[in-house]
Amino acid sequence: MQRYSKLYRQVGRQMSGLYVHIPFCKSRCIYCGFYSTVGLDLRQQYVEALCKEMEMENEKRKGKNEKLKTIYLGGGTPSQLTTEQLRQLFYNIYKVYGRDAEEITIEMNPDDVTETYAEALPELGINRVSMGAQTFDNARLKFLHRRHRAEQVEQAVKRLRKAGIQNISIDLMYGFPDETLEDWKQDIKKALTLNVEHISAYCLMIEEGTVLYERVKSEKVKVKNDKDEELERQMYELLIDQLTGAGYEHYEISNFARQGYRSRHNSSYWHDVPYIGLGAAAHSYDGACRSWNVADIRQYITAIERGERPAEYETLDEDTRYNDRVTVALRTSDGLDLTTLSEKHRRYCLKEAQRYLSDGLLRLDDNRLVLTRKGLFVSDMIMSGLIYV
Repeated sequence: MQRYSKLYRQVGRQMSGLYVHIPFCKSRCIYCGFYSTVGLDLRQQYVEALCKEMEMENEKRKGKNEKLKTIYLGGGTPSQLTTEQLRQLFYNIYKVYGRDAEEITIEMNPDDVTETYAEALPELGINRVSMGAQTFDNARLKFLHRRHRAEQVEQAVKRLRKAGIQNISIDLMYGFPDETLEDWKQDIKKALTLNVEHISAYCLMIEEGTVLYERVKSEKVKVKNDKDEELERQMYELLIDQLTGAGYEHYEISNFARQGYRSRHNSSYWHDVPYIGLGAAAHSYDGACRSWNVADIRQYITAIERGERPAEYETLDEDTRYNDRVTVALRTSDGLDLTTLSEKHRRYCLKEAQRYLSDGLLRLDDNRLVLTRKGLFVSDMIMSGLIYV
């Protein structure tokens, strides 16, 4: 506890973002590797634990007067909380951290966006909504075990607009079994008709520990091959061309935004800005240390009720911080700012980057290493090549 308190005070002095993990889901999607639970009966107890976690840590930081730039409710499915539970949560957030945050995001499922729920969001200070659309094909939604139907996404956007939410993000997914390039093109086309401010798009990944992984293992879902990987590359090319052609800025490998609508909260992760996480499985970072709460809701609640924070910690050495910086900064269109590195790591990075610069996979712009269009497709290889070993 003493060690964590020291970490939290360090975070507090320079804190920029607050992440609150809401792990509840009505049902689990087959691809999801994030910590979640379908135990909805624990919602009220969990909200009370979150409020206590804020308050007991605030007690250790009296007089610090930290300010937040962003607040993000992620999950799980935060929209599984009732509006009353959200009110209780935000009352405590504002009491502890103040009301200075510029961007306040909640993740929602499209089928949770009722008119009543949407109208409650601006009242709470929420000004950004991120929705998991994934695809506009109902058969593929059923394959993912998503709860909503394709037509509910458009309905949700209309309800949010009517309620006054002018910053909406949707998630898309490609690389489904048997999906064609034309199928993906239709999904992108439908997404563009929604005219949302932000679009994130991810290739369907088979992660160990997920239902999808078990289905592939038992051969109920086919394993991806080289032909599938080439098709996924073409899908990514199409995504970039279609969205940038429609006026979206491709500012991170998987993220596209209208001018002025980058995700400020997620950008803090990619630009090495400190943040704090609350709730089961939530992570915190202060620039020198990382901590993460236990990924078990019952253990989390029990510990908080005892006045303890169930967290593990890691102090980052200079090499680890460099490696982390490489793997997040190069994901962005801003690239890796070499002036932020130590002399040792700057020399090392430039030396290892030469082969990628020569191959046209990286470019050097005003002391920044940036992935080229060609480099985007082998970004993992490039990042691995720049890691300090």
